[in-house]
Amino acid sequence: MTRYGTPYRTLSRMPRQSPSLDLATPDHIAATALRLVDREGAGALTFRTLAAELGISVASLQRRCTDLAGLLDLVTDHLAAELPDVPPGTPWAAATELRFTALYRLLATHPGLVTLRGSRPLLGPKLLERLVEPQLADSLAAGLAPEAAIAAYRRMYLLTLGSAAFVDHRDHKSAQAQTRSALAALDPDTFPVLTGHLAAIVPAVTDHEVYYDALRQLIRAADPAGPAPVTR
Repeated sequence: MTRYGTPYRTLSRMPRQSPSLDLATPDHIAATALRLVDREGAGALTFRTLAAELGISVASLQRRCTDLAGLLDLVTDHLAAELPDVPPGTPWAAATELRFTALYRLLATHPGLVTLRGSRPLLGPKLLERLVEPQLADSLAAGLAPEAAIAAYRRMYLLTLGSAAFVDHRDHKSAQAQTRSALAALDPDTFPVLTGHLAAIVPAVTDHEVYYDALRQLIRAADPAGPAPVTR
């Protein structure tokens, strides 16, 4: 038996797309996971809590991303879409600073994601496309040898990740208060520098300029064009 030239049996057995999967697109899953982590902390993100937040079953969520690593890659690539497109012809130093400061701001805004990723490398296809590939390509075009280009990238990447990871930059008062409390409890005779310079040490914990200045130093050291002023 056929209807409109198509076997009816074939039509009746064709798998139907789940409405929950229609709603739970990769971008929607990633954005919801990010909101959950930002709101409740890294420990709140589980497949069960995320599925409840999305209004779908855990099984439906697992059809999109099978494990936590896959989910984190989804979230990272969702954020990577916000990284800037650097116009062709931008000087190497300026392009490099633009890319890495943008990455730093994204990570500093979402510290829970950095905590969850832990030692997992950032290798999502969107991040590779928006950051790693163009940065290395620019470095080679500027005259750096492949080994030097990769070493420079690695130094800036580690600086950026570490600078974003060790402080919750969304709550400067809390981060500074915790540091002040920990250092003030030290024995001044054993730690005369740390206890005697709290006024200088505590603000530096959440000072973004510490990162920006360190990044510029790395850029100047690697710039094939030689030292040049770089603006943010």
